[in-house]
Amino acid sequence: MSTRIAFLKGHGTENDFVIVPDPENVIGLPSSAVAALCDRRAGIGGDGLLHVVRSAAHPEARHMAAEAEWFMDYRNGDGSVAEMCGNGVRVFARYLQHAGLVTEGDLAIATRGGVKTAHIAKDGDVTVGMGRARLPEGEVTVNVGDRSWPARNVNMGNPHAVAFVDDLAHAGDLLTPPPFTPASVYPDGVNVEFVVDRGPGHVALRVHERGAGETRSCGTGACAVAVAAARRDGADPAVTGTPATYTVDVPGGRLVITERPDGEIEMTGPAVIVATGEIDAEWLENAVR
Repeated sequence: MSTRIAFLKGHGTENDFVIVPDPENVIGLPSSAVAALCDRRAGIGGDGLLHVVRSAAHPEARHMAAEAEWFMDYRNGDGSVAEMCGNGVRVFARYLQHAGLVTEGDLAIATRGGVKTAHIAKDGDVTVGMGRARLPEGEVTVNVGDRSWPARNVNMGNPHAVAFVDDLAHAGDLLTPPPFTPASVYPDGVNVEFVVDRGPGHVALRVHERGAGETRSCGTGACAVAVAAARRDGADPAVTGTPATYTVDVPGGRLVITERPDGEIEMTGPAVIVATGEIDAEWLENAVR
């Protein structure tokens, strides 16, 4: 391993990431290394890490190489592996543009949640095709202190529990995962969104992301919230033939989510590269011991 490892720092509506370019998948990134890099005091700091690898060079993505040249090997801030991260896809696309690997327009990105399409617009926003939502049957309840709410179970390639509340402060500090029942519904944990209405087609959320705690934004969470809000409001594009669009305010900014009649969900928002630098390989080796 070289003594220096290139990295970048980026964010999408303040959901921030350490970006490690590694086209041939030669940099060892065990969970302890990812957690050390994402540590906000002793490391670089981030809600997660975007490991940029050619699909053909990664065993989990080789089967997608014909569709997407690049694989987003996404890790949560605690080092755990995640299926998808919507804001991460936007920042991943922005990195590829920043590095001169793609230009404005459409591209495909492989993720553990499947191949996602992205569109880099001239105005700087990135739109990501997030796939279809699945709405598993069964009742779910989310609890914070002595309050509890029914939650909508929405799967966007990763699991979400969406609870509509009267006040976002009722979500508490979100330092620990909000309890939910029944436990069997989410055996591997869940992202929990607390949602309030701001107006017609306009909601705001706070989120506890599985493996990361409260974050400033969650792309898959915003999509899950838009779908849950549409169903609550009696809108199902597959039935009406009319797209359903919701503006979703997150603590770090604003996203626009559209569910099309064919079930595909599109998310549009900003993605920013804020810094480039080098990781000291000796520090990283020591950090993971």
